Amino acid sequence: MSQSIAATSFAVPTGQDQPDVTIVMPCLNEVDSLRHCIGNALKALARMRIELDLSGEIVIADNGSTDGSQALATELGARVVPVAEKGYGAALIGGCRGAWGRYIVMGDCDGSYNFTEGVAMVAELEKGADVCMGNRFRGGIAPGAMPWKNRHIGNPALTGILNLFFRTGMGDAHCGLRALTKDAFDRLKLTGSGMEFASEMVIKASLLDLRMVEVAATLSPDLRDREPHLRPWRDGWRHLRYLFMLSPTWVFGVPGLAALGMGMTILFTAALHALGLLSWVPFGESFIAVGAMLTLVGHIATIMAVAAHLHGVRQGYRRPRRWLEGNRFATLETCAIGGISMILASLVALVAVGFYWEASSFSALPSILPVTLAGLLGALGLQTLFAGFLLAVLGGNEAQFYPAQPEE
Repeated sequence: MSQSIAATSFAVPTGQDQPDVTIVMPCLNEVDSLRHCIGNALKALARMRIELDLSGEIVIADNGSTDGSQALATELGARVVPVAEKGYGAALIGGCRGAWGRYIVMGDCDGSYNFTEGVAMVAELEKGADVCMGNRFRGGIAPGAMPWKNRHIGNPALTGILNLFFRTGMGDAHCGLRALTKDAFDRLKLTGSGMEFASEMVIKASLLDLRMVEVAATLSPDLRDREPHLRPWRDGWRHLRYLFMLSPTWVFGVPGLAALGMGMTILFTAALHALGLLSWVPFGESFIAVGAMLTLVGHIATIMAVAAHLHGVRQGYRRPRRWLEGNRFATLETCAIGGISMILASLVALVAVGFYWEASSFSALPSILPVTLAGLLGALGLQTLFAGFLLAVLGGNEAQFYPAQPEE
């Protein structure tokens, strides 16, 4: 939280009616387009009053403008909320924190969005939706409003990956015109300071099972005589890395299970060959070391997936799996018992290998498989033991990682 935001009281002043809707615009030196945007937002609020019987306000989340945007916004009837932390997402988060309305409509302050289309969005919130997204591909993109690489490569690719990872069902996950309830904003606990804020909001809404809908939105060329703040390649990468950071299943779980499966397949096949149950295997002794490496990598990646999932649950933006809530086996004690048992079994196996080695006059072992399996078992035991304490720390220093949740 920025110092400016932290120091500002957002309670509605005594004697002033609380508005139903707040239109929030992030602003950084937007004096050229500000008059148009505020005028357009006022038309939207007038329509909301007539069509939905809702009152409203306009908040300009100023990110340190030096061109007089603050004074112009105040002159035009908007309320200025200063946000010290730099970035598109930081400005929107600060503006939403400062919103007095129970519904929030947000859109860019460059003239590219039509705020009157927010009327339909607020109508969806009135019907029970938590989040309403605009879809520019359904509403229409004016010539010159969106670069071809964003329209045909960046946006479809990022939206496709987002839907693959999180199953949001959104057709345009990065539209800048969107609406949500103030309660939903508080529950999302948004933190993205840059352009990745757009992805974060949709992802966390999906993780919390909030009700999301889409309505058509249009996109027009912006009204500024300078380059936009958006940097396609840089901000595209920020979006992509954020998708992975919020998806432990895909960044850790899927690769981890794949490595674990391949490693154990190699070791199991080698064991069958050593026992004489397979006469031929498609690899030699060296692959046993590769199999052990893959198994270790897969095991630690799976632990990372569980840890990242637990972190999201504890941070409040992810729901625990139903079968994990109150699970008496998802505890520090279970990990400790399992880990110590594997370590002891490993020591027994290594001692047995030592006796065999001594009995054979310390000559070279016929295969590296026994000592590799014994060492692997010990390493897996240590990782499991350490994982138990790590998960307990992430779980709030509690032995049970996923305590039963109270009924909502």
